Amino acid sequence: MKFIYPTLAILLAATVFAQAQKRDVSITVKDSVSDKRDTVPDKPVITYHNITVDGKSISYKATTGYMPMRDSKDDKLIAKIFYVAYTATNSGQPKEKRPVTFVFNGGPGSASIWLHMGAISPVRVKFADDKGDAPGAPYEYGDNPYTWLGFTDLVFIDPVSTGYSRAYKGVDVNQFHGYNEDLMSVGDFIRLYITKNERWASPKFIAGESYGTTRAAGLSGYLADRYNIYLNGITLISSVLNFQLIDFKNGNDMPYIYFLPTYANTAAYYKKLSPELNSMSPAELTKKSEQFANGTYSYFLSLGDQASPDLANRVADSLHYFTGIPVDYIKRANERITDGRFFKEVLRDEGKIIGRYDSRFSGEDLDDAGEYPSYDPSDANLSGLFVGVFNAYVRKELNYRNDIPYEALTNVWPWSFKQSENSYLDVSETLRSAMTQNPHLKVNMVAGYYDLATPLFNAEYVVSHLGLRPDLKNNIIINYYKAGHMVYVSKETDSKFKTDAEEFYKNALK
Repeated sequence: MKFIYPTLAILLAATVFAQAQKRDVSITVKDSVSDKRDTVPDKPVITYHNITVDGKSISYKATTGYMPMRDSKDDKLIAKIFYVAYTATNSGQPKEKRPVTFVFNGGPGSASIWLHMGAISPVRVKFADDKGDAPGAPYEYGDNPYTWLGFTDLVFIDPVSTGYSRAYKGVDVNQFHGYNEDLMSVGDFIRLYITKNERWASPKFIAGESYGTTRAAGLSGYLADRYNIYLNGITLISSVLNFQLIDFKNGNDMPYIYFLPTYANTAAYYKKLSPELNSMSPAELTKKSEQFANGTYSYFLSLGDQASPDLANRVADSLHYFTGIPVDYIKRANERITDGRFFKEVLRDEGKIIGRYDSRFSGEDLDDAGEYPSYDPSDANLSGLFVGVFNAYVRKELNYRNDIPYEALTNVWPWSFKQSENSYLDVSETLRSAMTQNPHLKVNMVAGYYDLATPLFNAEYVVSHLGLRPDLKNNIIINYYKAGHMVYVSKETDSKFKTDAEEFYKNALK
């Protein structure tokens, strides 16, 4: 889960910080390590467990704790990165044959708790229903029948300042807060892990969600260039590789095009469209709305103020057709519906707003006059559940105790984007280069039909503009799910997510 608020000038961790962003308020992480552990790193805790998946018993070792990180110049301790690793002990495979996958979420400023406790690890939170609603507290967890442990070992990484990870006392935490800085610290962690655990010969995979896909694409280049670590596969969950596609800003019309199919699927979910569109499958409606978005709408936007009144009227009618929002409102919005406007307008007649991470979730509008919702119903639904469960699980089952707050989501502003000053961050070229230099690298892009943080049309745009050679195009696939940003919260998609991943690993290891 968790992705930046879509304003490139102030990329923060989530909409919960939206008001601070608008005021340009800087919030710093104060829980840096300051006791004797500065010089004596904690020893990870090891516990042993068993789970049954698809009728097969999997015995595994869980390793929980810190990886001490040192400055490459003077060998000084600079940070402690918290991780949880799950290693199957009865897989029947030697280390050099057993895949290992490094997993993280995004933000930037998010811990790996969402993929850890919701999707991939041997445990997961218990939802109240098949849709993914949270139950009332106290919360519970249980075995995860959809864990990936059956086909890969797993290492969940919390980047510096997130989770329990911290910079050491006296170390400037900003040296970890930036696109390049983040790649270095996470990439160096991966090198250290495979070195200390003798996994250099193992097939290596990365799975990232949201801004974690930005990190994953960057790591495909950093790991190869810096350490000659070539990856076998990357899973990009709810991806953002080109930030121009999500930044609603004057002078940038691209988001209006690439958010529209998700607007349409959302409106159809709430039965706000015509009977014809409401009856379509998400795949069918996506295709139909993409044709308009890529065609007439794209042409209209390219004309700007030169568009004729007749064309503007036709576009307004079409936007109403695909969103259910009244034509008069669309015209007052200059035929451009930002995500914030859509969150508030699609259910305005019911006095509700819809979720950004998952538009299937709705809530009461607390600020009817505001331009942007004061909260995200889909985020509010799950944050307490995941954080409460993780804090209980890590102590009870993993026997790990740490008194500092576990930062599931923290503000890491200012986040440095020096390499993309006066432009939009676009890591698709890094991915293309990595796939070209390593023709064995496979990529699985995961997209949810109801994701309004990183809409699926964005992923399709990036794939179609990578410029891969014909023989490499089959190395990248897109899998679609009837869910939102966190495709794994719904029972309908759980099994598909795991099955698609397992098939992807098999193909990557051929």
